[in-house]
Amino acid sequence: MVVSENVPVYTIGVIADLLHVHPETLRIWERHKLVNPVRRKGHRLYSANDVRRLKFIRCLTERKGLNLAGVRQVVDMYPCWWLDNCPGGTRKEPGARTKACWREEGTHCHMVLDKADLCSGCRIYENRARCESCVRRQKDS
Repeated sequence: MVVSENVPVYTIGVIADLLHVHPETLRIWERHKLVNPVRRKGHRLYSANDVRRLKFIRCLTERKGLNLAGVRQVVDMYPCWWLDNCPGGTRKEPGARTKACWREEGTHCHMVLDKADLCSGCRIYENRARCESCVRRQKDS
């Protein structure tokens, strides 16, 4: 049986062991609105995409030395951070404003410098309906 990357199946204990962090660290990251795990019967459940987000956050804090406010600034530059259907990054194009993809190591994502970039330059936001659903999602989080 193959589980979709967006289906929340991993408990906080499993994720903490996998990432070698304390479960409270994951709760702190959630309080800072860096991740938004699904809750079922009072338990947090994480999807494979959540695990990718968490690995990226850990990389930013441990390797880059960012605090959580800095991490928040970085993830806000990724228009696809909260999308479940993000196709991942592409090869780096010369001259393009890109940043390392949070989803696929070794690839690059379109970089948003301000809100005007969200809908105009990113292939993920070419479809207006997708963009509006993303805005609703950001408001809910």
